[in-house]
Amino acid sequence: MAVDDPLIAFSRFGLGTRPGDLAQIGADPKAALIAELSDPTSLFVSDAALPSTADAFTQVRQYQMARKLAKEDANIAAAGKTAITDGMAGPIPRATVDKNGKINVPGVSSPQELMNAEIAARVDRVLAAPIGLGERLVAFWANHFAVQAAADEIVRGLAGAFEREAIRPYVLGKFGDMALAATQHPAMLMSLNNATSIGPNSPQGLKTQKGLNENHARELMELHTVGVDAGYTQADVTSFAKVLTGWTFGRAENDPENYGRFIFRKYAHEPGPQTVMGKVYPQQGVEQGLAVIADLSASKATAQHIALKLARYFVADDPPPALVQRLATTFSKTGGDLKAVTVALVNSPEAWSAPVEKLRLPQEFIWASFRALALAAPANFVNRTLADLGQPLWNPPSPQGFKDDTATWLAPDAMTTRVDTAELMAAQAKGLPDPRQLAADLFGSGLSDDTRTAVERAESPNQAVALLLMSPEFQRR
Repeated sequence: MAVDDPLIAFSRFGLGTRPGDLAQIGADPKAALIAELSDPTSLFVSDAALPSTADAFTQVRQYQMARKLAKEDANIAAAGKTAITDGMAGPIPRATVDKNGKINVPGVSSPQELMNAEIAARVDRVLAAPIGLGERLVAFWANHFAVQAAADEIVRGLAGAFEREAIRPYVLGKFGDMALAATQHPAMLMSLNNATSIGPNSPQGLKTQKGLNENHARELMELHTVGVDAGYTQADVTSFAKVLTGWTFGRAENDPENYGRFIFRKYAHEPGPQTVMGKVYPQQGVEQGLAVIADLSASKATAQHIALKLARYFVADDPPPALVQRLATTFSKTGGDLKAVTVALVNSPEAWSAPVEKLRLPQEFIWASFRALALAAPANFVNRTLADLGQPLWNPPSPQGFKDDTATWLAPDAMTTRVDTAELMAAQAKGLPDPRQLAADLFGSGLSDDTRTAVERAESPNQAVALLLMSPEFQRR
């Protein structure tokens, strides 16, 4: 492909082409990508049907309580007729049980139903994005600050709200603001166990003998900020974990103002100064944690860590050192301005000239397929298909998030699943043009002779579309 090829804009930086996209992007694909970043609010999701974090937490807790009380009753039918009341932000609705034993709470969504609504909103964004650079950035940062929906029902119910409230508003803002928002979000506090971490010498620690959980502090350093090679020690992790004690969220039903929202509990906070990576933090209370996170976010090690991850995610598994250094320098000079870093990425010649070798991640494959086929599949299909492909939304196997290197996703069984998925999506698509025309619309001059021949020789239109989805042009970026 030529440098600044429009197809690169859609495949490497965006979500994939739709019929007609290549003709509309214009002569300057870099400018088109940067223009997509001109309005940071375009990445916000303002949907009245999607609850805030606090409201989602309330629904999860109401659902859990209704289910618990229904299951406790030996006569399930009687439980379905019994009004369930609780002090939790008002009475809990009446629980009913269908013939399959499923608990239904009228007016209250289950954790999976909350997630399904968030998935549907994400699909809408994917289909509507002009190129999709902003949505790719959202996916990158949501994976960088990964929460695990399987860790807890509360995390599952809040995962979509986490992305909407702690990631999207900051994708084109300051990294430090995103790091703080992610750290303080209830989904993260639950996923990494900080919500119940207690300072050993705090009033609560001395009274209950319950203690420290270092998970959140460790991942904040290793994964979210400075990186594993930054030279910190186990003592630094322990000190930082003490700094973060008392960082939790409201779960008391009799405190609706703080219910489902970040709070600092001085009663659980480890008193005294702490030393993290050679610096003493004498601040008291929540200010101590704010100071540490600000310093970690501004570190040159963080700049290098983020630059390498961004270059690897967008460009190559082994990205050009000059590109990585340019991004790191931009990060440091701008105080972690993520829009400036993204513009530097788009304007870097290495980002356009690198060979097209990276395999699309499963989510990217599904999103690109939906766009190519104008396929608005229901949330259950998306959830099930992404799980089959190994990359379900908001549910990586570890706090590290999903890996983005080609080798991880190139296993033979994984590619077989992609073939099955391509055939299924091809069968579901309606009103498509002739597959030969579709191939030309999607790839233009980038369509190879081999793929063109395969599409022409297919035994049926569905097979032709499935072959197109599995072609090197479609699978690689």
